[in-house]
Amino acid sequence: MGLMKVFSGSEILALALKEKIEAINIDVLMKDNIQSARLAGFGSSGSAVELFVQETDYGKVHPIIEEFRLSI
Repeated sequence: MGLMKVFSGSEILALALKEKIEAINIDVLMKDNIQSARLAGFGSSGSAVELFVQETDYGKVHPIIEEFRLSI
C-alpha cells in the first residue's frame, strides 16, 4: 500500500480539492514544494502543491477528482 499523486497545481486549487476529498473521510497528504524550497533557501519551479492519497482509496476519490477538474 503506497501513496498516489492525485493533483498538482496551485495552492488554492489544492486546498479546495483537499477539502472535497476529506469530506468523504479520506486522508490527504499535501506537499507544498514552494514552501519547502523557501525554507531551504532556494527557489522552486514547476507545480507548487501536490496532493496524495492511499492507493487503496483511489477508487473512492477518482469521481471527486474528475468532477473537480471539470469544474475548473
